[in-house]
Amino acid sequence: MEVQGFWTEYGEAAKTAIGFFWKAGWAFVLGYFVSGMIQSFVPKKKLTRYMGKPNIRNVSIATAFGSASSSCSFAALSAARSLVLKGAHFIAAVAFMFASTNLVIELGILILIFLGWQFLAAEIIGGLLLILISSILIRLTYPKSWLQEAREKVEEEAPEEEGDFDWRKRIKSREGWYMAGSRFVMEWKMVWAEILTGFTIAGFVAVFVPDYVWSAIFLSDMQDSLPSWLIALENAVVGPVVAALTFIGSMGNIPLATVLNSNNVLFAGIMAFIYSDLMVPPIVRVNAKYYGWRVALYIAGIMFASIVLTALILNALFTLIGIIPQGGGEISQLTQFKIDYTFFMNLIFLILAGILIWFHKKHSEMKDDGNGKDNGGGGFKINLKKIIVFLFITILAGGMISFFLTR
Repeated sequence: MEVQGFWTEYGEAAKTAIGFFWKAGWAFVLGYFVSGMIQSFVPKKKLTRYMGKPNIRNVSIATAFGSASSSCSFAALSAARSLVLKGAHFIAAVAFMFASTNLVIELGILILIFLGWQFLAAEIIGGLLLILISSILIRLTYPKSWLQEAREKVEEEAPEEEGDFDWRKRIKSREGWYMAGSRFVMEWKMVWAEILTGFTIAGFVAVFVPDYVWSAIFLSDMQDSLPSWLIALENAVVGPVVAALTFIGSMGNIPLATVLNSNNVLFAGIMAFIYSDLMVPPIVRVNAKYYGWRVALYIAGIMFASIVLTALILNALFTLIGIIPQGGGEISQLTQFKIDYTFFMNLIFLILAGILIWFHKKHSEMKDDGNGKDNGGGGFKINLKKIIVFLFITILAGGMISFFLTR
């Protein structure tokens, strides 16, 4: 009986994970389409010249630049390093990273779908608060010698820059739209493995992790016996820790945030969890590669403190004005398959995705100039990321087989 129960739950977990994909499919295409257009048609080279000082104007430019960039956490790190190479202040670089992972349109759409408008409003307000608080903290604690050494470390490489262009001409040209399609495909290539991992983990966590585990971690059952401020503080501190343990960043953590919300985790804890995509171990490791471990851990510390403070401020603000979202919604209701607006939106945006992929192909042919691609020496190379992706696809496939066999 226990074995039968396991296979039933295994199938339900896989169905839930795929339900997350189904619910968010059209939103991903829309978000990355808009992101691709912004990256293709908005000249950004001139903006980077005005990020060398830690003043309001420069930080605002970095914020705007980040919100118009990729939502991929790893792409955000790479772009931030490029800003540092071009002379940007570290406060501006951190502002850029927060903006590019919290204020981009694709993330906003996903939050609206899975968590509702209150969380979307909190994400936008909190994203700006994160930038403000982190800027103040860096100003107060600025380790000049550390960051100068980090700058010298990254100055050994020069970034590849695109020259200035006339956006009016580009947006009217076929080449410009081919480039937008190429950007769309490149965005997907950067994030699809992370999304697959995050959504799959969320589906299995939703089914296999008992409610009492979340209650114990986030003190959900003690809200009547402990002061509300203490539980909010504990949730805001624990949220980033849970995020770090999942190793999920960027867009992949939204379904798991939905699982936390369905288990009555406090608003402060959920927001802290969402904001922590730049603190997962792989992200810290990349920063260490760029700037050295000392600066990478300093940046992580600044981010942790900023996240906790932002989550607490948001919790107090939303409580004061009476718009704290109510948790406890059923995940099964969110991830069900039926003929509704999601079906038709997925159909429409699937066609759009096909067009954009064709644009990407045309863009690649233009870059190739008909001379054929040089694929290098080829050969077999073990890629841990590919192995993990293959494992998760196998788990999902096995789960769906189990789901249909145990119905």
